[in-house]
Amino acid sequence: MTETKVEPKPEKKAAAVPKEKKLTIGCFISFLFAVILFAGIFHNAPVGWEWLQALDFSTLIGKFGKIAGAGSFRGAGGVGARDGFLFSLTLIPGVMLALGLIDVLAHYGALRACQFLLTPLLKPILGLPGLTGLALITDLQSTDAGAGLTKGLFDNGLIRKKDLVVMCAWQYAGAGMLSNYLTTVVGGLIAYFLVPIWIPLVIMLCLKFVGGFLVRLILNTVYRKDFANE
Repeated sequence: MTETKVEPKPEKKAAAVPKEKKLTIGCFISFLFAVILFAGIFHNAPVGWEWLQALDFSTLIGKFGKIAGAGSFRGAGGVGARDGFLFSLTLIPGVMLALGLIDVLAHYGALRACQFLLTPLLKPILGLPGLTGLALITDLQSTDAGAGLTKGLFDNGLIRKKDLVVMCAWQYAGAGMLSNYLTTVVGGLIAYFLVPIWIPLVIMLCLKFVGGFLVRLILNTVYRKDFANE
């Protein structure tokens, strides 16, 4: 009988682990620019410094032209699915601009700097990685852009489903807080304020973290089994 030689199987080479990119000063500059852009810092620039509004996200979005007597291209008196469709079209420019800007800023390291700086704050309170910070900051001025960035993080596998729920809870409470507060509340009620205008703003921001923490607590207790496989 002839013996059959069994050739040893070639060993599989371990997949190369990509090296993590280093943080550079450019990453922090990119992150700082993103914060200035999305936080609405120059939304109401002082007289003589109006050119700084070019660094404001809502200013870059612009506004639609008006049709006489109708207010905008949506017209007046619309109802139902047709009016809803036209309203959805108004959301597209802001979301597209935000996603494009984030892609450019991420290329220069803004997300890496965001992860490094905000993880010590967001991880203990909300259980979120620091890279979610830009989406949360964006939501302070634009709910649509914040939602678009959050969806992008989830679709790319950068956050888990539990993180998504906590982020949505944080964003939904006082959505678009800065823009709504500074333009609507302060503009109409500033004469009746008994405290400096920054105090209610700080309270609302703190309560957003309280709400996010409570949702995280519920997910880790009552609904813990729903996220056991993550």
